[in-house]
Amino acid sequence: MTTAASTGAAVVTPSIPASVPVAPATTGGYEFDAAFQAKIVALCIRDTNFMQRVEGLINPEYIESKPLAILVDMANRYFGKYRKSPSDKVVLAALIKHDVIEKKIRKEDMPVLVAVIQELWKVDISDRDYVIDQVATFARYQAVSKAILNSVGKLDMRSFEEIRKEMSQALDVGEHGDSGAYNYAEMIDVRTEERLDRAAGKLPPTGITTGYAEIDKVLYHKGWGRRELSVIMGGAKAGKTTALLDFGISACGHINKYNILYVTLEVSAKIISDRLDARISSQIIGELGNHSFDVKDKVKAFMNRSGQFIIHEFPSGSMKVSDLRRLIERYKAKGLKFDMIVLDYADLMAPERFTDNSVENSKSVYVSLRGLAMEEDIAILTATQTNREGAKKTVAQATDVAEDFNKVRIADILISINKSEEERNLNQARLFFAACRNQRSGFTIRINQDLSRMRFVAGVVGEE
Repeated sequence: MTTAASTGAAVVTPSIPASVPVAPATTGGYEFDAAFQAKIVALCIRDTNFMQRVEGLINPEYIESKPLAILVDMANRYFGKYRKSPSDKVVLAALIKHDVIEKKIRKEDMPVLVAVIQELWKVDISDRDYVIDQVATFARYQAVSKAILNSVGKLDMRSFEEIRKEMSQALDVGEHGDSGAYNYAEMIDVRTEERLDRAAGKLPPTGITTGYAEIDKVLYHKGWGRRELSVIMGGAKAGKTTALLDFGISACGHINKYNILYVTLEVSAKIISDRLDARISSQIIGELGNHSFDVKDKVKAFMNRSGQFIIHEFPSGSMKVSDLRRLIERYKAKGLKFDMIVLDYADLMAPERFTDNSVENSKSVYVSLRGLAMEEDIAILTATQTNREGAKKTVAQATDVAEDFNKVRIADILISINKSEEERNLNQARLFFAACRNQRSGFTIRINQDLSRMRFVAGVVGEE
């Protein structure tokens, strides 16, 4: 068995304090170097797709570092119970706390584990398929070696059928090709336990916060859903970009420090940055130059306690979903995994293959975006236009989406922005939950706004 070679990307190896015992390499332990083992553990706790495909193949005893071995055991147990990776530092903190109470780990190990988790969030988790192949090959090597040793005694007894079965099972060890399978009947216990744990407060919500508790409360995931596509709909100049910015920076600045990738296809990155400066500093956008140092100090203070907020600018109609996937992989190679992608906006993306049918082109983009959200376990938030008739209505319905109704079918949630001239003068708007896949719809939340300071939501009045 050979040691896995570097994939060529820069790799961050978690700094393990000298006081923490590091187990010596055990018989059958990984022959991968420390950096590659860290990559494996980072994938275990951050990537559900990885865990689905390597279920049962990663043994904590293979990991040389004690803290990393503890986290692998934790990830295995969590996946076995909830069929997904923890994927969130808040969830992992809750799991550590629970394991201390259950005396699975020592209380004095908590600070070290928290520090290691922080380091693992910087680890390159790109090249998932390569890592899976290496892990599967190692597991098959271990299984075949064990089967050969077990066969020695059976050979003398002429137990050829038993030898054949054991060798066959060993050679079948590898990546799970049916990772998407879900046995509904068998999983009822898992679903029940998760509901009970969430009700008891043992597990935090999985949604990416909107930044506003009153809005989070009415969303199924208590925020924008991971593995889902959420869409804000509004007429021209209705505040769609301001909404995307507000929700994006609110999640970034939340205590959970969500990492946000903001892709703009309409407004320049410079203007987006100016709008963010106004939002964070609470200064009127036209007066930023009069408060330059105050704005600078407030932005720096905000971002020092927040997640990452990365902006990428592309010309309208030039970016494909495959380009977005490559961009995500590029950041994963740097150790940065995004929690939410904000697209300003999907209608301006290009399909992978242009056709003469604009509806098919649009459908292709939205289907691919939702697939990307599922594949990467991220939330995707974007915006779309209301058609002319919808823009005139008091409340824009799902049927008022511009150009392609497939957007409504594909999106998990569609929220329209509505305001009368009177409401506009009062700095108010109504968010109508026009179409929702997993929750109730057809209701409205009234909000106050301060658009001059880029506050799409300056306060929530209440549900109507």
